Amino acid sequence: MSSRIIFARTLLLGGIAASAFATPAAFAQDGATAQAEASVEETGDVIVVTARRREETLIDVPVAVTALGTAQLEKLGANDLSGVQGAVPNVNIVQGRGSASSANFFIRGIGQPDALSTFDPAVGVYVDGVYLSRIQGALLNLFDVQRVEVLRGPQGTLYGKNTIGGAVNVVSKKPDFDVLRGEGSFTYGRFDETTAKGYVSAPLAPGSVALSLAGLYDHRNGLVTDPRTGRKFNDRDNLSGRAILRARAGDSLEVLLSGDYTRQHNKPTLGYLTAPLIQTNFATGATVLAPAAPYGPYDYKASTSLLPGQGQKLEHWGTSLTLNLDLGPDLTLSSISAYRRLKTDFFVDIDATQFKIGDVFVGTRQRQLSQELQLKYEGERLNGVLGLYYLDEKIASHQEAYADDLFKFGALPITFARLIDDSQRTKSYAAFGQATYDFTEKLSLTAGLRYSKETKRYNRFTTTTSNAPFPGLNGLTFRFPDNLPAPFNADNDVSFDAWTPMASLAFKPTQDTLLYASASRGFKSGGFNGRVNSVADVTEFVNGVATIRPFFKPESVWTYEVGAKGSFLDGRVTLSGAAFYSDYKNFQARVGGGNQSFPVLNAGKLRIQGFEFEALVRPIRPLTLTASVGYLDAEYKRFDDARRAPAFSCNPTGTRIVCEPAFAPPLTMRFGADYRVPLGEASSLTFGGDARFVDKQFLSVDNRPGLVENGYFLGNVYAQVDFDRFYVRGMVKNVTKSLYKTDGQEFSSVGNIQTVYFGDPRTWQVTVGARF
Repeated sequence: MSSRIIFARTLLLGGIAASAFATPAAFAQDGATAQAEASVEETGDVIVVTARRREETLIDVPVAVTALGTAQLEKLGANDLSGVQGAVPNVNIVQGRGSASSANFFIRGIGQPDALSTFDPAVGVYVDGVYLSRIQGALLNLFDVQRVEVLRGPQGTLYGKNTIGGAVNVVSKKPDFDVLRGEGSFTYGRFDETTAKGYVSAPLAPGSVALSLAGLYDHRNGLVTDPRTGRKFNDRDNLSGRAILRARAGDSLEVLLSGDYTRQHNKPTLGYLTAPLIQTNFATGATVLAPAAPYGPYDYKASTSLLPGQGQKLEHWGTSLTLNLDLGPDLTLSSISAYRRLKTDFFVDIDATQFKIGDVFVGTRQRQLSQELQLKYEGERLNGVLGLYYLDEKIASHQEAYADDLFKFGALPITFARLIDDSQRTKSYAAFGQATYDFTEKLSLTAGLRYSKETKRYNRFTTTTSNAPFPGLNGLTFRFPDNLPAPFNADNDVSFDAWTPMASLAFKPTQDTLLYASASRGFKSGGFNGRVNSVADVTEFVNGVATIRPFFKPESVWTYEVGAKGSFLDGRVTLSGAAFYSDYKNFQARVGGGNQSFPVLNAGKLRIQGFEFEALVRPIRPLTLTASVGYLDAEYKRFDDARRAPAFSCNPTGTRIVCEPAFAPPLTMRFGADYRVPLGEASSLTFGGDARFVDKQFLSVDNRPGLVENGYFLGNVYAQVDFDRFYVRGMVKNVTKSLYKTDGQEFSSVGNIQTVYFGDPRTWQVTVGARF
């Protein structure tokens, strides 16, 4: 074990003993916070939330959530959702995979193991109560956001689409009925970073109609250079806008009509090769085309065979209509109707070399229609919600994979291309409810239940072309499910359903402290292997017998949690802690098969346990100290990896598990400080910064030696001067120039491809802004 990891774990024990720090985050509650009614308001030292659709202080809501308001997001330098990385314990944002726009969240070790559209997110991203079905395009820009809330653990008895690992709720600012408000900022930084943001909220008919408009332009030159050509990659080029119309009819009806648009035109996102790239010569045997780390220790250099113009284009837009109708003193009916479209054209160089082995084009066209109804009751002792949810999603993709350097015959080059067209239709239905009963002012019981049903239909057509004269290599076609052997050749339509309950008991010993315990069940539906190109991709060998698995089964988890939170010394110290245990079954894993096969397995069972600690202390008025700690102990209890090529199998003997769960760092920590110096009646100078640690984690399911991050520290600092309505802020991120990995690509069955992606180097930025 490295000395820095030992040091970090020593800091963990010391931090818990001291209990003197906290996140600048608010600690909210559950999925209800995604609704338009949810809000976080700071009034002095008291934070008021409507997380359970009624106003409560944070101390009154059980089950911890981290909420980051506008001020906290600015201090983190968060341009998009990736900026919350490190600010929330046991949350890991996996970035890379050849895309600059995907938001793949892992919470408490549970996430999405594959980026293809046939795999559902384990952590849902919601915008004003609207669920985004795909991780592509979900790395949202945060330009008109009131707050971001990260919920840990299964969600579903209070809102919309269920999620098994947690939820990330993005809540936009509502237009103000009576006051004209606005803000704008301009940022310039390293790599020619240029970011312009603007927001205005105006009453159109004071007291009854208001409109807000927001826009963002975000550009940064590439971080990675190809030494062969001098071209730059891993850049940013984003344009986003949102409009929200808010109307009120009397005292009983509120209407919110929202529309948003995002356009991204980026160059390819390149990783770095960690294993020798292999070419198969049918006459002479295997040849190494490129060694691991072809340019030595990583220094933001990598090559590609992609041509200029072969980058990444994304268009993502949507509209939603939210109605809140007051039916009386105790009842409110809410409706959230939404329609969204996503279009992506991504060129990806998976091997990140000048050789054409993993060159891929993925074009997707997705649309989704969703409807949610909620009936909320707020009584003297009983409060609750009943809801119905419907989602209809269609997604189609066209994929091209080129590997002209994968094969040779003697000196004869062999071309190889695979063209793929597939489509999936998903319909999701749910009924849910949750109620809280207050037995006394100190003791309350919450119980909830959800029924979910999902149906999926999947079709796929694959064509392989080559100039090779070998039988079976050129002109090979495969259609799923038609080319499966009987009786599986009609299995492209499948349904899954589940009942998922929850219960929690909360006790308030004093007005400013809370103890709670909860149990909840999570569910993620099964589906189809979006990489199936032959019968081998849906074949498992069980006791030596070939078994066809046309689809993989759902995942489920039971999570048990206990926690406490409290506010002390007149609000100058806030503490929050939780411990959890999760029993996770039928984990869906894509594992590396042999001979270009990509099987997806319900690999087995995990036991995940750990704790989280957040706190905040203000020892003197100008100084705020913050910290968060997350500890995660994730272990496979069973891994059924029955493959023909078990060299890197997680369970090669059939009895002994040798892998550790991927993207599950045992320890995450953050320590921060802010010091504000008054400069006059309306001016101030603020210094701040934070230090973060992320422990060792594997970046592939089967723990490939090169696909591992051994743990890293990351530091950020900033200084801001406020002049009444104007401000200037300077920030440096990754002060110590830490080199750290964020994701991995494992396609070892194709030329031994094993690629990692790295986080940003040290950057700086200066921002000038104004508010009115």
